[in-house]
Parts: sequence; structure tokens; C-alpha cells
Amino acid sequence: MQLKQLCDFCDEYLKVDDFNDYCPNGLQVEGNPEVKRIVCGVTASQALIEAAIEARADTLIVHHGYFWKGESQPITGIKGRRIASLIRNNINLLAFHLPLDAHPEVGNNVQLARIMGWQISRSGGEQGLLFEGSLPAPSSLADLAQQIEARLESSALVISGGDHPVERIAWCTGAAQGFIEAAAAAGVDAFISGEVSEPTYHLAREMGIHYIAAGHHATERYGVQALSLEIASRFAIEQQFIDIPNPV
Repeated sequence: MQLKQLCDFCDEYLKVDDFNDYCPNGLQVEGNPEVKRIVCGVTASQALIEAAIEARADTLIVHHGYFWKGESQPITGIKGRRIASLIRNNINLLAFHLPLDAHPEVGNNVQLARIMGWQISRSGGEQGLLFEGSLPAPSSLADLAQQIEARLESSALVISGGDHPVERIAWCTGAAQGFIEAAAAAGVDAFISGEVSEPTYHLAREMGIHYIAAGHHATERYGVQALSLEIASRFAIEQQFIDIPNPV
């Protein structure tokens, strides 16, 4: 397929124009005009780029790309080396951030619920990023944390908000610990996200809501895979997910 066809499909499918994001969504580095082999991954690190080169990919699709608001604009240093590697090897880079978190089919939040067996009741909050639902059956906080660690193959940081069991939950993948107050206002028993900040501990305890930080990378591995599989099934394109492990 042609690169423009891929970009047009992703932009429309993910509704990128609906989001006020911290970075540009879609094509960030232009390379080969024809797409035959896609590699997808979480972050466009040098390690992932080198893995894509080794896999002879012409297109790299990620959740975390480049050109974030507030970052240094010159294409030098680490960013310069990464982009130079893409250009030298004629590899396209497509990145989708908030649109890939919120999407109702391939989004990170929906895919996390699928992996964990959570039932989704609604999504809301800022730009539709805070998901609410319930566990298949009531659970203790410790059992829920163990299940998350086992299924995501990650280490979770757990903050108890009291001695109550967990049934109703809210979640948002990645660095969404700031949503804990909105989750508490929704009346859920626990909030699950990727990262944790110093104030999160006090907020959880004082608001009486359990909090689990399951890992930014660990919670956001699944959306980009689902998107790439959707592309592959629609357009008969080769795709491969390459995981560059990250404990954060």
C-alpha cells in the first residue's frame, strides 16, 4: 500500500483531529512512499529503530514518537541520531499518542481491559481517557495487584486506600496518575494507571481509594499491537511487534 493511504486510514480511524495532544499525531518522519512491512512498538527509541532496521521494515508505528511540546526543537543529540537512523534507512515513522489511548477498539485502555478481563461501563474525563468498569468478581487489593503483575509481566506499586475490597475500578494507561481525584469522585474502589507521583500516595490514602501503578510501558504495549493487526488485516501488510523492555 502507499504511505499516504496508510496515513489517511490511521488519521481517520483514530480520529486524530479530535484530540488536543502534546505532540503531532500521524506521520512524523517520511521515508519510503510504499509500505510493505511494518514494525510496531511502544517508544521510538534507538533500540527499537535498530530492531526495525534489522527486521527490514519500511514503516515504524509507535505510541511515543517525537516533537513533544516543551522539548528542545533542534534535531541534535539523541533525537538527531534517532531521526538520522530513520532517514538513512528510508523508514517512515508514524506515532499516535492520545488517539491510541482513547480509541474504543484498539486503544490502550480498551486493550488493557481485554488483557485483564475487566468489564467496561463507560469512558469519560479529559478527552475520554478515564475508563470505568468492574472486575469479574470482587477481589482484595493484594490479589488484584498480583493478577496485574502476572498478566502484564511487570512489577506494580500498590497504595492502599483502606481495607475495602475492590469491585468497581477506573483506569488510564501511562502517566495518568493525575486522574486519581476524578476516579475517586466517580466512587470507584481502585484506580489503576502506569506511573505514580509523590502526591499520589497522600491523595489515595486521604480519599480512601486504592491505587496501583502497573508501569507506563507495561500498560501501553497493547494498543499499538492492536492497531498494527488491524492494518495488517485490512491491507494485507506484514507487521511485527517488537518489545523493548522497560521497567518504568
